[in-house]
This record gives sequence, structure tokens and C-alpha cells, in this order.
Amino acid sequence: MTDIRLHDTLTGKKQVFTPGNPERVTLYVCGPTVYSYAHIGNARPAVVFDTLFRFLKRRYGETHVIYARNITDVDDKIIEASAKTGKPISEITEHYADVYRADMGALGVQAPTIEPLCTGHIPQMVTMIEDLIAKGHAYAAEGHVLFSVKSYDKYGALSKRDMDDMIAGARVEVAPYKKDAADFVLWKPAKDGEPGWDSPWGRGRPGWHIECSAMAEAHLGQTIDIHGGGQDLVFPHHENEIAQSVCSHGGAPMARYWMHNGFLSMDSEKMSKSLGNVKLVHELIKTWPGEALRYALLTGHYRAPLDWTDALIDRTMKSLDRLYGVLRRIRTEPAAEVPEAVEAALADDLNTPKALAVLFDLAGQANRAASNEDREAAAAALLAGGRAIGILEMDPDAWFGVADLPAEERETIDALVEARGDARRSKDFALADTLRGELAAMGVSVEDGPEGSTWRKG
Repeated sequence: MTDIRLHDTLTGKKQVFTPGNPERVTLYVCGPTVYSYAHIGNARPAVVFDTLFRFLKRRYGETHVIYARNITDVDDKIIEASAKTGKPISEITEHYADVYRADMGALGVQAPTIEPLCTGHIPQMVTMIEDLIAKGHAYAAEGHVLFSVKSYDKYGALSKRDMDDMIAGARVEVAPYKKDAADFVLWKPAKDGEPGWDSPWGRGRPGWHIECSAMAEAHLGQTIDIHGGGQDLVFPHHENEIAQSVCSHGGAPMARYWMHNGFLSMDSEKMSKSLGNVKLVHELIKTWPGEALRYALLTGHYRAPLDWTDALIDRTMKSLDRLYGVLRRIRTEPAAEVPEAVEAALADDLNTPKALAVLFDLAGQANRAASNEDREAAAAALLAGGRAIGILEMDPDAWFGVADLPAEERETIDALVEARGDARRSKDFALADTLRGELAAMGVSVEDGPEGSTWRKG
């Protein structure tokens, strides 16, 4: 069996993955802050780590992988949304959490094993903060509690920056109660009208970073196997998580491996609300199949930047047409085992572009096979490989929008398309054009590709 090799952000190297306990492989990914709709950039880590979750379950067993993806339901942006709309915070967070789950589900993202809410873990956060104070890594000041960055000599190891660079590159809050400019908030007072909880330091709420440290420990233990998220979280969020967790746990690492997906740009520009180029998943799935959006996100290696363009979606739709065209011509059930070449690609630092290339090799084998048995075997492997990464889940007729056509009409169209293909192969282009005209008169459009011709109606 091929070793799993993952790129670890902390060491900067690709390393063989060895879980602490193969009977309980743990994965934690920072989830959404639920105050608005998720954009397609937010969907990239959800799809990437869902693909990893699927792979790990196949390798270690369905019940032996524990995946926690939190929901941040207390945050300045949530409070701001409540003030702006007049809606209760709980109404906003519950609504957008449900929308997020539905939108990611449309992209084939499976539910994590555990989905902890920040507001459900305040006692654990308070306990961790008390522990950090007791060990000399945090201090209380004017109703705040701050982590003392100078108390942890490995601070900056994840982001590979020195202290001056980190302070210059971060939005460091200048406050008279801080001992050092880099110190970050673990607990802060709640203003009137804001959500708050009683604590030894007065009524307040947790800082962002302590939330994930406490939730990861509560559900997965002091040292987890893989901690994932977007590249934008390396600093300060994950850097601060490490500092808190390691200092609270007597030096034990927070995670054995750190994985981060690359940024998503929009037509070669950074995606931002100020530029007006943010694409919401909730809107995109009204125009495109969710599976096409997932496929597009998997076309680039997860660590590389990915440019989101209309051309990318157009290529994605054509690629899926080619694969579904094979499955429409060769009806089969998925093979019992995922093709070894697909699993080997995923074992190599989740190389989804290579896995997709394997699928097209299988599609070609299905088309070239001399016997029905070989054709069906290749198509079955194609289907199993696609589903391993969360695509090819639809019925081929449904993909092409013809599932509701009467069987007799579908058979007539299939026969005309096949006859046109025969005419093209025998270079009888006049007959091919005539047949294409007949199909067009029936409202049928035909797309020719390496795996044969596919058609849609309407």
C-alpha cells in the first residue's frame, strides 16, 4: 500500500503521514463564521478537506477517522450584522449555518463527524485561559486576558516570520493594558447589548484564536493528527492556536501535520467585496451544477493558487460532459475498489489534478476496449474513481438534462447520434451534416470530444 505523504506547513516539507493512533485518526479544520453567505473561496478548504476526509476513511476505515469542523457563532462581524439588521444573533447564526451546510452539500461536501459551536464551549475556553494564566503564559488586564507572546520562544515557527515582521504585517491592536504589542486577546469584556458570559475576569467573550484551541482539545485531544485550513489562517490564527495549545499542554504539539490550501483569485485579481468580484456559492449553484464547482476547485493542486474564471467553469463542464458521456454509453455500477492509480495520486499530497488525469485515462480505455467486458470494467473503475473524489454522483441522463425524455425519444436520438458518429469516422461528412441537421430540428445539440459525442436537448 502506498505511503500517504502530506506537505506539512510547519516543517515546509512533504512527509510520510503516520497518525498517532490508526484506530482514531483526527482531523480539525477551521470552519465558517456564520454572518453571511459563503463565497467560492470559502468553499475551497471545505472541498479540499472533504476530499482528504473521504480518502482517510477509505485508508483507515469509515469509523476510524474523526473530522471536526467548527462553526464560529460569536464574532464582531456577527454582532455587527445583528445591529445592522435588528435580528437576534441566534437567528442570524442559525440561518447562515444552515445555508452553509446546504451550499457545501450541493458541492458534495459531506458532513464532518463533529461540528462544534463556539458558544457551546465557553467553559472549556475559560478553563484553558485559567491554565495559561497559572503557567505564566497569559495575564489579566482591565477586564481582558492576553497571551504573552514572549513566553513562548517558538512563536513564528509556522509562518516562518520573525517578531518584527509579524507585528508589521498584522493589524496589531495598540492598547495601554498590553505588556507587549504582539500579545493577543484570549478574553475581552462584552459591551452593553453584546453577547457575554460570566468569567473570573468579568462578563465577556472569548477571542477568536482560543475558540479553536479549546474545541480541538475537547473533541480530538491535546495533539491531533492533521490541522487544516486556508493559507490566510497561517498567521495569526494558526500561529496563535499553536502558542496557546502547546503552552497549555506542557509542550505537547497541537498537531502532527499542518495543511493549508492556496488562495483563490477572481480573473487574476484578489477576491474582495471592495472590488465587487466576490462569487457566492449560494448564487453560483443556481447557474451551475454543484458538482461542476467542486470539479473546478479540484483542478488545481490544493496548495497552489487557483484563478476562478468563466473559462475554468466552461472547461469543467466540457470535462464532465466527456466523463458522463462515457458512463451514459456504457451503463455500469462502480467497481468495488477505487482504482489504485487514483488512490496513489491522492496519497501523494492529495494530488487531485493527477487523480482527474487518471479518470480520463480510464475513459479512454473504456472507449478503446475491444470487448464489452473490458469496456464495462473500465467504466466501472471510472465511476469508482470519480466518486472517490466526490464527482460522477449523478445519473448520466440527469447530468445531460434528458432524464425526463420518453425512452423511445432517447433511443431515437441516441441512434441518430451514433449514425452521425459512424458517418464522421467513415469521412461521409455530407451524411454527418444531414444527421446533425435532423438532430438540430429536434432541439438536440451535439458536442464532439475524444471520448465520443454527447448530446443535450433544449
